[in-house]
Amino acid sequence: MTTTSASDGDKTALVVDDEPHVAELVAHVLGDAGFAVTSAPDGLAALRRARALRPDVVILDVGLPGLDGFEVCRALRKETAAPILFLTARGQEIDRIVGLELGADDYITKPFSARELLARVRAILRRSGVPAPAPSQRRHAGDLAIDVERREVERAGRPIRLKPREFDLLWHFARNDGRVFTRDQLIESLWGFDFDGDPRTVDVHVRRIRRALGDRADDPRYIHTVHGVGYKFTASGRPAD
Repeated sequence: MTTTSASDGDKTALVVDDEPHVAELVAHVLGDAGFAVTSAPDGLAALRRARALRPDVVILDVGLPGLDGFEVCRALRKETAAPILFLTARGQEIDRIVGLELGADDYITKPFSARELLARVRAILRRSGVPAPAPSQRRHAGDLAIDVERREVERAGRPIRLKPREFDLLWHFARNDGRVFTRDQLIESLWGFDFDGDPRTVDVHVRRIRRALGDRADDPRYIHTVHGVGYKFTASGRPAD
């Protein structure tokens, strides 16, 4: 089980998937958007968590150990009107029909786009009358200011020009101060599961961001290399220990 911290005003999401990397990615995408996220690795755990937490939305895999996702959906529909979105590798039409007839609000197949997933979650919440949480639109890190709504970056009051993907990567880091990401995790979060290019494209984007920020690779203030693992961001704008 994984739980992300949240303020009292956050909406809650339950992510049910027996693949840890998928559950972590979905939790990360929703957590970035302002949700408080709890995950469960199987059907029975999902029912226990749902009954204890009463989540505002449930992201549910079909192929679960023990009770499968269809059984979990059937049980939840007897107890809650919370929106349910199936996120599964089972993409045949009959599976979609079964899932929707059991009461699910939407159905997405893997591999999936993180942005599409978030858009679908927000859409089913709107249809259900539950407003999605509003994520913070601005981050400060030392003398760095990042405004996601305007897609602007400033350092010491001076504008920094970044390409769209570079901005997305910097914002992703800034929203997760201190967290270490592997290249694969960054690829999945920003490029999507279906990316078939070179994972080293992350390194290229990091170099470009550092150059734009006036950051040195051998003594960075913001994006730090964690050797053998990946990268992390330091919001203090000072070198990591």
